Order: sequence, then structure tokens, then C-alpha cells
Amino acid sequence: MISGGDVYKVIEAMVPLYVALISGYGSVKWWNIFTRDQCDAINQLVYYFTLPLFTIEFTAHVDPFNMNYRFIAADVLSKIIIIAVLAFWAKYSSKGSYCWSITSFSLCTLTNSLVAVDLVVQSSVFQAIVWLTLLLFVLELRRAGFSSNNKVDDINIEGGRKETVVVREEKSFLEVMSVVWLKLATNPNCYSCILGIAWAFISNRWHFEMPGIIEGSILIMSKAGTGTAMFNMGIFMALQDKLIVCGTSLTAMGMVLKFIAGPAAMAIGSIAVGLHGDVLRVAIIQAALPQSITSFIFAKEYGLHADVLSTAVIFGMLVSLPVLVAYYAALEFI
Repeated sequence: MISGGDVYKVIEAMVPLYVALISGYGSVKWWNIFTRDQCDAINQLVYYFTLPLFTIEFTAHVDPFNMNYRFIAADVLSKIIIIAVLAFWAKYSSKGSYCWSITSFSLCTLTNSLVAVDLVVQSSVFQAIVWLTLLLFVLELRRAGFSSNNKVDDINIEGGRKETVVVREEKSFLEVMSVVWLKLATNPNCYSCILGIAWAFISNRWHFEMPGIIEGSILIMSKAGTGTAMFNMGIFMALQDKLIVCGTSLTAMGMVLKFIAGPAAMAIGSIAVGLHGDVLRVAIIQAALPQSITSFIFAKEYGLHADVLSTAVIFGMLVSLPVLVAYYAALEFI
């Protein structure tokens, strides 16, 4: 059974996030401390500095030799199921969309590690190494293959009006890929997780400790990672016209993808690889954790449905506690 202490730990982890969120919101909406240009600069600070350093610190202290690889396999299988469904939807449905497939993947699969249970930490590390890097790849691919391929022509039509028409300039596959790989190679969010896990392998294999001067240099910025990300989200909310930026229908869709579709795919993947007992329960529950804050930062940086992701993070954390309790109670019967 879930004890009052367990509930308090979740609340204890959530409240500081909302303090940072409200502070960011108030700094723009109520106190007019930051201009719009300064708000964009704060997002750049989070994206290029605090978030990569937080990732290094987080991944560097995991033990890669003591991971539950069957659990990781279940996670991979669940993601493959979701990717397959979204790819089929994007290609064959009249409402299918490549851009919405990217956002839907984020909503279904990318979680926050509010509770530092061992398996949840393992999942978060693997997420940082593989799935967030994959997300960056497809976002860069979208930007290189679509956004940068457009030129705008003004064409005169009847009545003397002008209509702006976007004409796509096709690039070769090699041109697009070269742009993508160059961008990824210079993106600190890509190699921060590689540096972190590389150190984790070295330190656990040969029992090295990170020199204090290096760890201190990382910690001084990484400790601000989650706080500045939530502060940045509050700023984003304050710059919008309404509180629920994406509307109620998209908010509801995000909650369904987050708390139903994601756990369902994880349940299928877990059962397929033979997980059972407590490991199976934790696997399903961790898939129902709130939305990853990093997914919003990436969406904001690349201009892709940041309103949907910010709403998913904020409301996801609000409803996560009763949802997780419900999942825990239901899974007691399996």
C-alpha cells in the first residue's frame, strides 16, 4: 500500500518546481522584470548550458553494469510500438502529420524523474542517451528538410491583391543529412549524455572518482537545470494570451497520450519481454510519470508545439499524483 510518507515525497518533489514556475510567470506577467528578447535569452541559457550540465551530472552517477536490461528492452519495445503507430498514422491517415507525430511521441514516451526509484533512474538515463538524442535528430531533420527549404514568393492574383506563396526548394538527402549532423555535432545536449555515461562506465569499471574541481564546475550550473527550465516555462506561459495556451481539446489529448497510451505501450512491451511482479508494476507506473521538462525546452527551441508540451508538463504534474495512486492500486491485482 501507498503510505502517507510516499505521497509526501511526491509532493515534496513537485512543490519546488511550481515555485520556480510561478516565479518565472510573475517576473513577466506581474512584475515586468524581463522583456521578450531577454526571455528568449533565458531559453538559450537553459538549452545550451544548464540542461546539458544537468544531463552530465545525472548520467555520470549511474552504474551501467548494474542495470536491468530486460526492463530497458521493454522500454525500447514500447517506444518502437509507439513509433510504428505514429508512422502509420502520419503516412496513411488524412489527418496524419509528421510534426504532430514528433509531439505525440514526446507526449507518449518522455517522462520526468520525480521519484528517484532505481528503475526510474535507469529509464531516465536511457531516455537521455537514446530517446532525447533521437528527438533532437528528428527536430533538426524537420528544420533542415522543411523549414530551411522554403522561399517566399509574392504572386499577384485577381483584384490586385498579393498572396504569399511558400515554394519548397528541394535539397538532396546528403545535403539535408550533412546539415543535420553538423548541427548535432555542435549541440551540447547531444554529447553531454555521451560524456556522462562514458564517465559512468570508466568510474564503475576502474573505481575512479571524479576530481572535485571538475564535479564542482559541473554542479555549480547543473543544480540550476530543473529550476531554470521550470522558470523558463513560467516565462513562456506569461507571454501567451491565455493560461491554457493550446486549448482544452489538445490538453485532453495530451493527457490521454501521457497517462493512457504511454503506459499501455509499456505494459505490452513489458509483458512481451517477460517482466512480472514488482518490476512489471514499476515499468508501467514510470511510463505514467509526468511529462519531461526537457521535451518542452526542445519544443520551445525548435518552435514545435511548445504550447502543448508546456501544458502537458504543468497539468501533468497536477494530475500525476491521483493517476499514479490509481495505477498503483490497480496493479496490486496483477
